[in-house]
Amino acid sequence: MAVNITTTAGFSEAPPRVNEWRRFVRVFFQRRIVIFGLAVLIILGLTAIFANQLAPYDPYKQNLTNILQQPSREHLLGTDAIGRDTLSRLIYGTRTALTVGFVAVSIATAIGVTLGILAGYFGGIINMLIMRFTDILMPFPMIVLALLIAAVLGGGIQNVILALGIATIPGYIRIMCGMALSLKQNDYILATRAMGASHRRIMLHHILPNAIAPIIVVVTLQLGFLILSEAGLSFLGIGIKPPGAAWGAMVNEGYRFLVKIPILSFAPGACIMLVVFAFNIVGDALRDALDPRLRGTI
Repeated sequence: MAVNITTTAGFSEAPPRVNEWRRFVRVFFQRRIVIFGLAVLIILGLTAIFANQLAPYDPYKQNLTNILQQPSREHLLGTDAIGRDTLSRLIYGTRTALTVGFVAVSIATAIGVTLGILAGYFGGIINMLIMRFTDILMPFPMIVLALLIAAVLGGGIQNVILALGIATIPGYIRIMCGMALSLKQNDYILATRAMGASHRRIMLHHILPNAIAPIIVVVTLQLGFLILSEAGLSFLGIGIKPPGAAWGAMVNEGYRFLVKIPILSFAPGACIMLVVFAFNIVGDALRDALDPRLRGTI
């Protein structure tokens, strides 16, 4: 007589739910150099906010009896050609650099993301008009386009911000348009549209949140490049007008005395290098932490 042996199949337990914030932090800080980059950005941000308290002297006050002084106890980084304290101008230059970077990238992000999501979502004639406008701007290198716009508008911090913001718009349009074209074909978007949701609700509540991760990464990487571009414009004499404190202008003013007092050019040059390096490192870490392909590997 055959004996029937019944076995009960065990049900596999559901995997424990992972805290997304803890996973993000773990991936973001897995490289120690990211901590250094983040610390540099925090220090620069605090320096820009409290520049009035940190600067030992008035960065705009001239002292013709104290010109081109070597670093000393009174002036840690020496003085420039008209007797202004280099350290004080370096501190105030931090405020200028961060202001230009953040405001310019905000303008570019707001306009570029708006035009990109409209082009990708609606398609047709709207897509054609927006993307042809983008194609007109894309052949120009960003710094050349910013240089042209700044030359037309003139110097000054407002015109520099506007020039850099306009010059970086095409990149955001292309990224957002590509993301919108891909996301609008997903089933949850089609289901939301079938339920009668408006175009505005679909774009703001479903497409934009799912496309924001690459935009955040691009913004972080662009910040360093925009600060470098502002320094380049100021070095060429088109950026921040005198007596405004700008790192690029300080490099331009100091290179004439490179043999006698090299610190006049090296100090602002080192600040430019450090802030661009920090933004690039943090941007790379954000890309790794927000990339869905890496979420299951750490």
